[in-house]
Amino acid sequence: MSQILAPDAHAPFEPILSALAAAGEATRLRLLALLSEAELAVSEIVAILGQSQPRVSRHLKLLVEAGLVDRHREGSWAFFLMSQSGPAAALARDVVARLDPGDPLLAADRARLAEVRSQRAEQAARYFAAQAANWDAIRAMHLPEERVEAAVREIVGADPVEALLDLGAGTGRMLEVLAPQAARAVGVDQSPQMLALARARLERAGLRNVQLRQGDIYALPVERDLYDLVVIHQVLHYLDDPARAIREARRALAPGGRMIIVDFAPHAEEHLRAVHAHRRLGFSAEEIVGCLEAAGLEAGPPLDLAPDEPRGGKLTVSIWLGRDRRVQSDPVPHAQSLAQSNAARDVA
Repeated sequence: MSQILAPDAHAPFEPILSALAAAGEATRLRLLALLSEAELAVSEIVAILGQSQPRVSRHLKLLVEAGLVDRHREGSWAFFLMSQSGPAAALARDVVARLDPGDPLLAADRARLAEVRSQRAEQAARYFAAQAANWDAIRAMHLPEERVEAAVREIVGADPVEALLDLGAGTGRMLEVLAPQAARAVGVDQSPQMLALARARLERAGLRNVQLRQGDIYALPVERDLYDLVVIHQVLHYLDDPARAIREARRALAPGGRMIIVDFAPHAEEHLRAVHAHRRLGFSAEEIVGCLEAAGLEAGPPLDLAPDEPRGGKLTVSIWLGRDRRVQSDPVPHAQSLAQSNAARDVA
């Protein structure tokens, strides 16, 4: 399991030696600077650096093996980002922070990175324009998203989150809302088009602590027992086995962690099946609470947000909170902090 280290934490000798050896080369140092700014595919890095794909791939392989860079696959593509956890992650951040941003070589790399980001944004805008009518039709049926987001923020609270996991990340909106208070955030979605939208949104927001991964919600490409907050926002109604998805999400939760589920209460809008591929027409409070408890979480009744009458909405949005029952006997710092904050909330 990956370990999140505080910036001043000590790390073993060998990983640091390997990290220093990997970073100590011109192209690899340029790569670290780029990958601290954005998550990039190999083809995008090739365009920025002006080097051959085999050469770039070899440098990336050394950085990944040294723990300085994270790699994940998205269909036939591989994406890379400066490591967010592990013994070498703090070292990578320190090295990049000491680079002169005015250096001509690094400035030229950033200029080409800006071109890549612009191309991404244009592609995302075209896809969003093609899908906007579908999303707008569903939004018109329930209360404004701002109210839902405000309710989620209130449930999460103001305490820092060490590791956030957003399942079915879609356009990245929940990451945009919650990632600013997280040390590290990961978003998972099965659709490359949605991930492209999310990537463009998060870059506009300037969020550099987020990694996006393509993956199956029933077999998550994430670490086990690590995330102190897992969010499943408007996803379960698309699934044929929501209970299985909740069980899989529970495996990613750290001891004492929390899971927030946002979805529709039961409704009778049958056209959502045919037009928008909804498999389920909402969920009862008992069903989701039962799924959470069967997965080993404590759960209570949902917060129900009814639609605004003047808008003519028909869908009630429900928010469920589940808490992991496990108590870690020798907690890592972030788990201990979470336990203390949870205890404070319980007293309040």
